[in-house]
Amino acid sequence: MLYLVPTPIGNLADMTFRAIEVLKSVDLILCEDTRSSGKLLKHYEIKKPLMAYHQHNEHKVTESLISRMQAGETMAVITDAGTPAISDPGFLLSRECIEKEIEVQTLPGATAFVPALVNSGLACEKFVFEGFLPHKKGRQSRILALENEERTIVFYESPHRLIKTLNQLKEFWGERKASVSRELSKVYEENIRGTFSELIAYYKNNPLKGEIVLVVEGNQEIKKPSKKKMSS
Repeated sequence: MLYLVPTPIGNLADMTFRAIEVLKSVDLILCEDTRSSGKLLKHYEIKKPLMAYHQHNEHKVTESLISRMQAGETMAVITDAGTPAISDPGFLLSRECIEKEIEVQTLPGATAFVPALVNSGLACEKFVFEGFLPHKKGRQSRILALENEERTIVFYESPHRLIKTLNQLKEFWGERKASVSRELSKVYEENIRGTFSELIAYYKNNPLKGEIVLVVEGNQEIKKPSKKKMSS
């Protein structure tokens, strides 16, 4: 059995009762950083073995983890914050488990993009989650590919790249409404809404720290298809 267990994105009180129960029941907990996860487990008095599992070693250790689960062990994957496999490790192992017919259960819980989206004031009944844009290769082509996306678009971004991203989106897409959420669920949570230009001006005078979710209005200027019926 493999469990994918969300962990708080900031506020420790966002840990669910079920997540705590599962982590107390498994044989091994896989985590990005044993020091960071160790603090969380200590807070909830969870005493289980920890093993580092991150983007630098997941391809190397997946096969041995599969073998251990086939032999009867149960494991849980957690990340430093949020839901595994959402811009974090977890997808590779869960895919391999499914292929090997090992049961996978994913617990509901904390993730950054959902509260940022709902809190943005932009349409959220339909949206597309993009995660992080490529840093260099493929960045411009990805931005251009999203130009005509009508649904609200959600990105993850780092503090030192946010202004660059806002400038590039404005350059390629024109002016749009957007929302920047940072430090969600933490003491210094901040949600700033406005146009690209307004956000750029704000963050030039207000240095950024912490994890960031950027929510952008979809393209509202695409011509709608005609409602006239085609002739037979």
